[in-house]
Amino acid sequence: MAAGKLIPEVRNRLFHLYFRLARPMTLGVRAAVFDTEDRVLLVRHSYTPGWHMPGGGVEPGETLLDALAKELREEAMIAPQGQPRLHGVFYNDRYSRRDHVAVYIVRDFISLGARKPDREIVETGFFPLSNLPPATTQSTRARLAEIVEGQSISQKW
Repeated sequence: MAAGKLIPEVRNRLFHLYFRLARPMTLGVRAAVFDTEDRVLLVRHSYTPGWHMPGGGVEPGETLLDALAKELREEAMIAPQGQPRLHGVFYNDRYSRRDHVAVYIVRDFISLGARKPDREIVETGFFPLSNLPPATTQSTRARLAEIVEGQSISQKW
């Protein structure tokens, strides 16, 4: 593995180790956000490779929908309108045997302004499903295939 890829991988493992020790279980949310042209919103983080659906961790005392709204505002400068639809809850054992991710579908939202790159999110964009960035993660592609193409829903991230 090249040094450029090793550093984010080590950082991710340390991050998840910290949360494993600090919390008995982790829970995250992600959103498949579709615009009026049926393009999907993806984000590229500074700390992990690839394009992902926006999302993040659910904090103690926070509901899934509150966490979803917070992450969409922070990562993409959008606010869901109406009720996001739960697609599924997935077990993510890539870094920890204690991690689960709830995925919501958001089709009704408003823009809160332009999202400028920062230390966490280096790039965002809406992409046609037929032309996703090559670095779109396997898990993101799998969730989109479940949502759009009706493929069987996996239990694993």
